[in-house]
Amino acid sequence: MPSRIHPDTLREQLSPFIHACDLTEDARFYQAYYGLDLPQHRHVNRRLGRFTVDGYEVVAQAWLPDQPVATLLILHGYYDHMGLYRHVVDWGLQMGFAVLACDLPGHGLSSGPRASINEFDEYQAVLKGLLQEAATLGLPQPWHLLGQSTGAAIVLDYLLNQPEHPALGRSVLLAPLVRPRAWGWSRLSYEVMRRFVTQIPRTFSENSGDPEFLSFIQSNDPLQPDILPTAWVGALARWIPRVEGAAATTHSPLIVQGESDMTVDWQHNLPVLQRKFAAPEILRLPEARHHLVNERESIRREYLDFLRERLS
Repeated sequence: MPSRIHPDTLREQLSPFIHACDLTEDARFYQAYYGLDLPQHRHVNRRLGRFTVDGYEVVAQAWLPDQPVATLLILHGYYDHMGLYRHVVDWGLQMGFAVLACDLPGHGLSSGPRASINEFDEYQAVLKGLLQEAATLGLPQPWHLLGQSTGAAIVLDYLLNQPEHPALGRSVLLAPLVRPRAWGWSRLSYEVMRRFVTQIPRTFSENSGDPEFLSFIQSNDPLQPDILPTAWVGALARWIPRVEGAAATTHSPLIVQGESDMTVDWQHNLPVLQRKFAAPEILRLPEARHHLVNERESIRREYLDFLRERLS
């Protein structure tokens, strides 16, 4: 496991995101380790830096073609970070998009207690900060939001509770989190545990059909948290009734959901989203598990072709 990839050390080496500058040797090593240098797109300008939101130092990255036709903004899932999203970044660049992403607080290179959050409102502040960075950089419109799992929850929360942003294009929700699977039991366990512990050991699940990905995150990813903080579960418990009680909106997102997903309660979540959004387009994939961004190649190809037809 590479000791050169340490969040605090790498973050301190970075400049403010809006300023283009040469990366340090450690930062270049980080990008190469996760495949974020994307040698197949060698003419694309890469940017890595940080910005401040609600007391967090948020690390962001951008991949900027010479003449992008739109922008793809990516929000990762719980326990994830930008380093795991090279497939979607590659696809976005193939589409001719500028691509912008960040590590959420407590994840990847960003600051904050590992895998924790005080309230989901802090995720909304990060998304608004990322949109502000896109505006400062003058990234081309429309801006398509794409979120995986908790990242999708952040996107749908924004669409339901914020005034419509004139720059936004279509939003993409991959395996969106509304309620996790077995939420009733999980919430009961949380109410008991929070009186005695602040965290429990993380249990890794087989959330993808790609065995190389599963092996990597369990054995070779230095940025993977190994705990589940009870604070995060509490924040989720307060967020779920708020988002389920939100008024419907005219947004029509693209939703991709695996029917072999054992992480979110998709049978509950999809009807909720159909009520909240105006005629969302839904692609259901019978064999896909939860981590769609890192599913096996045949599944990725199927849903990316679905998205390509609608975002071209």
